[in-house]
Order: sequence, then structure tokens, then C-alpha cells
Amino acid sequence: MKPGPSDLVTQITRRQWLLRLGETVALAGVSGLIPEYPLGFFSNEAPSLPPGLYDPSPDHLVHALSGHHLPVPAAGSETDYVQAGASHSLQFFSAEDFNTITGFISTLLGDLPGNTLNEVAQWVDLWCCSAQAVREAARNLDPLHRALAVAYFGEASVAEIEAADPASIVRQGITELNRICQDEHGNAFASLAVPEQQHVVRSISTRKDSSLHKFFELIRNEAIRGYYTSAAGLKELDYKGNTYYPYCPGCESQKT
Repeated sequence: MKPGPSDLVTQITRRQWLLRLGETVALAGVSGLIPEYPLGFFSNEAPSLPPGLYDPSPDHLVHALSGHHLPVPAAGSETDYVQAGASHSLQFFSAEDFNTITGFISTLLGDLPGNTLNEVAQWVDLWCCSAQAVREAARNLDPLHRALAVAYFGEASVAEIEAADPASIVRQGITELNRICQDEHGNAFASLAVPEQQHVVRSISTRKDSSLHKFFELIRNEAIRGYYTSAAGLKELDYKGNTYYPYCPGCESQKT
């Protein structure tokens, strides 16, 4: 008999209570003393912390454990899941430019399944769209937060984010790419045969001082990032993160 919605709420509440109890016991075990504020641990009131500091969230584990069998994330989940087959509306590229970028990425990464190639191209579209907001956020950091970023990443890295304009490089790069393809092959990049596209990309990769080389490096870097954070890329890496066991490994009886 499957539990109803009210039973599920009860289970989640019980899990939350047990997690809070576990935290209290852990504190007592470390110090050898029972904390003076055990009841505060069981309240849902968020503690007052300085900006940038966050209290560990047992809710994240609760949602993961209670929602592993569901086709959609549990209500209130703190993790933003990408749903398989979800549609993507272009945010930066036109349809024509998106075809160009997709072909360029295909040339860089080689033979990929269509859905994976499209997923990587969509990542590049999202990355380009977000570039301006990222730059503005970097420029408006609190001085103390910027000092922390400089101490951790270095002044050069922080200054690069504050000044970088990858969206302009990509737009200019697509225009220049199609111009070269028209001059040398009589057609836009997306309309060229695969061997011709490969020849053009190899040629661009050797032009170290050109604006097209900056375009090449940007798209190459984000294509690699997009692929190795896709389902296919993570599988290729045999990535084990962000996983958990909904039942004890080896206990076949718990699977039913």
C-alpha cells in the first residue's frame, strides 16, 4: 500500500526531526556536554548570519531521500534539476547563429549524439546571455567581498571578470567566421560540408593574434565545459558526485 500525501508529509517531518536530533547528538558527542540550546535546533527559524554565510540545510537531504523515486523533484527542493527533454528557448543567439554555433561545436567535439550536441550548444547560449549580468555583479561587489575574491583567485582573475565582454567577442566572431567562409568557400559556415568546416576551424585555431582566435578559444572552452557537465560527459568521466543510495547496497529485499 502506497502512502498518501498526508503520510508523506509525516515522513518528511519525521526525517527532519531525526536529522535535527542527529545534529544535537553530534554536538554533544564532540563537546561531551549537552548543548544549552537543544530546543532551538528543532525550530524552523533561520539563524541570523553575516552575508555570504549559510546554515547547513538538512532539508536538502530530506528532499533527496523522499524524492528519489519521483519523476519530478520533491516540492520545495533546494536543487534546481534539469528535466530530461525540457524545451529550451534561445536567449542570446538567433536561430541562424545557433545553427552556426552548433556546427562549430560539433567540429570541435567530434561526433556527438544529437541531443548531447544540442545540450552543449544550449549551454553556450545561456552562458553568452548571462555574461553581462555576471560582469555587472562582479563590478558591484562589496569591497570586502572583492578583497576576499582577490585573496582567493588573484587580482588578475577578478579584473578579467570585471572587464570581460565575451558576448561581443562571440557576436563579432560569428560575423567574421561567416565572412571568411563566404570568401573562401562561397557559403556561410553552417552550410559548408563537414570537411570544409573542419578546415576553417583548424585555420582559425592557428591565427593566434586575430579576433577569431579569441572567439575560437571562448567557444572551445565553453563547449568543453558544457559537454563535461552534460549527462553524457559525466558518464564518460564516471562521475560519482551528487548521488546517493536510496537503499543499502546489496540488500535486494529493500528494492521492492
